[in-house]
Amino acid sequence: MKFNTFVIIVALVICSPAFFDVTTAGQSGQQLPDGPGKEELRKLCSQCHELEKSYSLRQDRGGWTRTMQKMTAFGMKSTEAEFNAVLEYLIRNYAADEVPKINVNKARAIDLESGLSLRRSQAAAIIAYRDKNGNFKTIEDLKKVPGIDAEKIEAKKDRLIFEE
Repeated sequence: MKFNTFVIIVALVICSPAFFDVTTAGQSGQQLPDGPGKEELRKLCSQCHELEKSYSLRQDRGGWTRTMQKMTAFGMKSTEAEFNAVLEYLIRNYAADEVPKINVNKARAIDLESGLSLRRSQAAAIIAYRDKNGNFKTIEDLKKVPGIDAEKIEAKKDRLIFEE
């Protein structure tokens, strides 16, 4: 009986907003800015992963919209109002000041995925191809990766750099 009470108390503490702010601040060095959409972000974005992953990249409106749509496709449950509140919160607090360039020869999978609007498998394919065949020299080299959506790559070509 004492063990069950302990488990319930620990669960209540861990699920409390105060605990969440403390642990999030400790991990990321920052707390979420206050404002409309903050609680919805906590609710929706912690369904499947650590909250910090939700806002670790800075994106423009289109990028955040695609990310939210992708999370919905992965099973995120939200109302339209919650979805829109989180989207506006992310845009307001975590927008890209300037759309960053992506060095395809050094980029991590998450950077390729979010920056080029690729599926996770496509980002992984780029890295595997790069590891096996060496650095990319041009966009045409990048388009040779099996399973890559060449149209998406072409649409984002202004963001790509090919530095060693």
